[in-house]
Amino acid sequence: MTSTIAPRVRTLVLLLLAATGLLLAGAGPVSAHAALTGSDPRQGAVVDKAPQQVSLTFSEKVALADDSLRVLDPKGKRVDRGDPAGTGGTTYSVKLHSGLPDGTYTVTYQVVSEDSHPVAGAYTFSIGAPSKTSVSVGDQAAGGGVVGVLYGFGRYVSYAGFIVLVGGAAFVLGCWRGGTAVRSMQRLVVSGWLALTAATLGLLLVRGSYTGSGKVGDIFDLDLLGQVLQTKTGAALVSRLLLLAAAALFIAVLFGAYDKRDDEEKRDLTFGLAIGGSVVAAGLAASWAMSEHASTGLQAGLAMPVDVLHLLAVAGWLGGLTALLVALYRAPVETPVDGAAVRRFSRLAFGSVLTLVVTGVYQSWRQLGSWSAFTGTRYGQLLLVKIGLVVLLVGIAWISRRWTARLAESGAAVSAESAEEGENEADADADADVEKERVTSGAVTSAATTESGAADVGAGAGFERAAQLARQRAAVDTARRKRERDADPNRFGLRRSVLAEAGVAVVLLAVTTMLTSTEPGRTEEQAAAASSSATTEANAAGALTLDMSFDTGGEDGKGVVRIDLDPARSGANEMHVYVLRPNGRAFDIPEVKVAFTLEAQDIGPLPVVPDHISTGHWSASGVQIPMAGDWKIAVTVRTSDIDQATVSKNAQIG
Repeated sequence: MTSTIAPRVRTLVLLLLAATGLLLAGAGPVSAHAALTGSDPRQGAVVDKAPQQVSLTFSEKVALADDSLRVLDPKGKRVDRGDPAGTGGTTYSVKLHSGLPDGTYTVTYQVVSEDSHPVAGAYTFSIGAPSKTSVSVGDQAAGGGVVGVLYGFGRYVSYAGFIVLVGGAAFVLGCWRGGTAVRSMQRLVVSGWLALTAATLGLLLVRGSYTGSGKVGDIFDLDLLGQVLQTKTGAALVSRLLLLAAAALFIAVLFGAYDKRDDEEKRDLTFGLAIGGSVVAAGLAASWAMSEHASTGLQAGLAMPVDVLHLLAVAGWLGGLTALLVALYRAPVETPVDGAAVRRFSRLAFGSVLTLVVTGVYQSWRQLGSWSAFTGTRYGQLLLVKIGLVVLLVGIAWISRRWTARLAESGAAVSAESAEEGENEADADADADVEKERVTSGAVTSAATTESGAADVGAGAGFERAAQLARQRAAVDTARRKRERDADPNRFGLRRSVLAEAGVAVVLLAVTTMLTSTEPGRTEEQAAAASSSATTEANAAGALTLDMSFDTGGEDGKGVVRIDLDPARSGANEMHVYVLRPNGRAFDIPEVKVAFTLEAQDIGPLPVVPDHISTGHWSASGVQIPMAGDWKIAVTVRTSDIDQATVSKNAQIG
């Protein structure tokens, strides 16, 4: 039976690692959690005279560096002066040099949102009239590249280490105290501690480059490390390292001094370890809550303790599940995990699931804000995947509970059999003692008739033979009991169901890591609402702005095309076309075409092929609209050699 289990375990582990890798690889650069909701001058605007400064408004407070906001002229030369500064609330500005000539200017920004994630982007505006520009804004992304992959991997390992450390220790202390003497359980918890410690140190080193240049060479820049230590995220990581030192002391006592104490001392030590371990575990969870999603936005004072409870519940469930899996497969025959320990973990897991449901509902409401965000935002879509995985995990856990009950029913029979085996072992020991006495007696008799040297050799050989036989009997007995244990259908069924739970848990952890690095649905909808408001204001001022979503059907084929027409009247008009990704960043595509049709007067389509200005930006001057009316504006977007789509909207012009 054991020989068939091991290949299945290896195969499943490989499949789970592959699935996790695909999930993490598909995550791409970390999405910004602070969205640009407004700007002055606004995106694509054509102003009569040069502004004195450029202002940007975000959905939440951000952290600025000296070159967080830059303004570049058509040749790519910086025209901003001084350091950027906040002007109140969530608005930040940078001053410009005076006397700027006409042309198209590019505004780039790279800041750090209040929940620790880097935010980058760019847009253009024009003074006097649009012009060609040498500035490319297609690569304005934060958190990508090799450094982004390293940071994302470090986050995944830190979550996994926390879950194994806290959940494994809780399983040993609360469910199976006999596990304190089991080497495989010691290795599991220590591995969780090592993984979390190493990942935290790695995140500290990578953080400066991750939020700044994105260069691998800057990872070991001590100046950047000093800047990171002065930020909220840096303080959280340092606090986590200090708490891990306390966790090391907890592990040393749990797996060192605990097993050597008598029953009364163990009771007192258990109480102390439970209190101290809970404090350390809550502190570790708080190191995430104080620097990420929970620390910003709506009801932050309530969200942070809720987030701590959520993380502790995840660790209690998934970490305990990992410990149970190790106990079922790696525990020695002499100290197998029993049905009572499995039942205690079942109760712990049930309480953890209830806590997850309550805290998860609150977090979902806080981060989404509306039902439409479930399907209309990437955060909501990932959350639906996570909910599905949790439901699947609960279903498998229900199967595990059935196997647990059956294992408990067979426990009495196993105990009786163990008692009988103990009696047989006692008889065998007695026989061994008799054999030793016989050998000794024979050695003494032989000594009386032979030389003393030969007698000593005979006696030594007799004792060695007896010890060898005893070891052989013990090995055979251990192998027999292991075969009988593995042949138990109830234990085998529990093993399989727990292994399946662990497999789903690995994928669930990957999805959760992606979820924590994705822009919340509430923020995304606020940014969309702000963009719509800006469009309305522009229309009221005489210009026309239309947003149309497209999907060419190819890979990376979704986006939004924006048409700005000024003054949106009969006669000559200035037209700007912007192609954006769903997250608002410029979309670099090969071609855009526009056509105007006035169906009521059977005019058109009137084709317009705009000039490519910069990444995601096209422009055309002197676009002639012959008469006022309800015009159909059709835009053809080509994202590859074979993938294109045409979208259209009607608008009143004139």
